[in-house]
Amino acid sequence: MAWLVMYFISFLVIAFAHWVYRWRNPKCKGLLPPGSMGFPIFGESIQFFTSHSLQGIPPFIQHRITRYGSLFRTSIVGQKVIVSTDPEINHFILQQEGKLVQFWYTESAAQITGPQGFMVHHGDSHKYIRNLALNLVGPENLKQTLLTEMDQTARQHLDQWTALSNLDIKKATEIMLFKLAASKVLSFDERKAMELRNYYKALVEGFISFPFYVPGTSFYASMQGRKNAIKLIKETLNERRSSCKNNNKKDFLDYLLSEVDKEETFLTEEIAVDVICLLIFAAYETTSSAITLALKFLNQHPHVLKQLQVEHEKIIETREDKESSITWNEYRSMKFTHMVINETVRLANIAPGIFRKVVQDFQIKGYTIPKGWMFMICPLSVHLSAEKYDDPLSFNPSRWNGQELHAASKKFMAFGGVQRLCAGADFAKLAMAIMLHYLVTKYKWKVVDEENIVRKPGLTFLDGFKVQIYT
Repeated sequence: MAWLVMYFISFLVIAFAHWVYRWRNPKCKGLLPPGSMGFPIFGESIQFFTSHSLQGIPPFIQHRITRYGSLFRTSIVGQKVIVSTDPEINHFILQQEGKLVQFWYTESAAQITGPQGFMVHHGDSHKYIRNLALNLVGPENLKQTLLTEMDQTARQHLDQWTALSNLDIKKATEIMLFKLAASKVLSFDERKAMELRNYYKALVEGFISFPFYVPGTSFYASMQGRKNAIKLIKETLNERRSSCKNNNKKDFLDYLLSEVDKEETFLTEEIAVDVICLLIFAAYETTSSAITLALKFLNQHPHVLKQLQVEHEKIIETREDKESSITWNEYRSMKFTHMVINETVRLANIAPGIFRKVVQDFQIKGYTIPKGWMFMICPLSVHLSAEKYDDPLSFNPSRWNGQELHAASKKFMAFGGVQRLCAGADFAKLAMAIMLHYLVTKYKWKVVDEENIVRKPGLTFLDGFKVQIYT
């Protein structure tokens, strides 16, 4: 009997050792990039999620660049990943959308954004859905409609904020943008918008996580948040359908429903709901972070703040009505403001990476990139590269003088690149410009408490960012 037990234990040890070996040495029809796969299933996720300073290249990335070079393999949240910090490789990968790679994120993000969300659509269907989104956040609608509404919203909230001696500007701008998005997309009043926001607060927690649907995990909390948010959006859609004859809202939901009702369309109500869910998320989360960091950087660099004030004061001086709203021509004339925006998002690197799924084996720089793996482009390593930027860790908006301010490039991917340039990029820039305009002209502000801002790996404001706004 004892020998049977020993035989069984030996079998388990050998099987486990073989499993570990196969995990650490994945099969490949060629030579994989160097790297480590970590422990089975968990990979190197703990190291990847370890919090670190806002400044500089994340230790997870820097240590592996030093050891393996600009292209290496790893495993994060159960997925096999090739990481690139090479601008040339990054540019090549972004050009291969729909060929060698397709848009993707982590498995958890795919489930949280929904089975019919942006991530699962490629080629013509992606272009169609992207154009639907641009109908709301594209330059034409920003110019015709949203500019005025965003201007009014910003002034209204800034007036309210002056009554507070200690304002968390990250949370405050997040709420402001969320309410605006919920109003434009679903015609929600403040009460319903805040109800929906409570669900979104849970939704974002497990965006990059192990997809373990078990109570107590961040992924479970996110899926519960998604479930409640989708329920409220569907209820709104159904109410709109039942009262369509008397509806005079004409919001983005109405626009999507009109597209659903067209004879030749693949758009369904299920796709529309997932599009709405992700679009609202995209409208507030990263933009509020960028606005907050802009204030942090401007507070640390008074000469830049002064230069920004000069630009906006000149805009006011040329107006007949000094209290009028910002015009589209004024917005487009804010050259230095856009330099500040670009420099902020370059240093912010709000998203930890740009992800693609490899759809067929291909060779690059002598290595084989296998089908089924995830490819992670690391913009932060390029944005903070001394080879691409002089004194890369410094906040210096003037470095953008004479450069293209509204396009992606090999060395600037804060808003994505090539076919997947962020549809909401213009919305985010406009929101930032409007807030900065009023904060350096009509209002004054001072930092009360910067608290602790870290990456883990996404940008995280552990205790907010406290300011006082006054006239």
